[in-house]
Amino acid sequence: MIKKLLAVLLVVAIPLCLLCTVWQSSRYVSLESELSRMEKEQYEVIRVNNRLISGITILSTPERIEKVATEDLGMRKARADEILRIELKRGNIGG
Repeated sequence: MIKKLLAVLLVVAIPLCLLCTVWQSSRYVSLESELSRMEKEQYEVIRVNNRLISGITILSTPERIEKVATEDLGMRKARADEILRIELKRGNIGG
């Protein structure tokens, strides 16, 4: 009786172990492809970020800001007599 039970247990356990191995392999391949996709996406995001940083560097140069202010916005540098200096005492700030 015990031999029959052991035989049935082995007959069920061996295919079950093989099935688990196949499932693990399938899961590994799936995770590996997902990782590859995420690495490509990360590379693309880093590339776009670097391009945007370069654009910010170019757009924020003092020369460009001055050009936009004078040519596009009609601004000019203030003369010394147009500058008003305000001095705040520490105790009066905020109320």
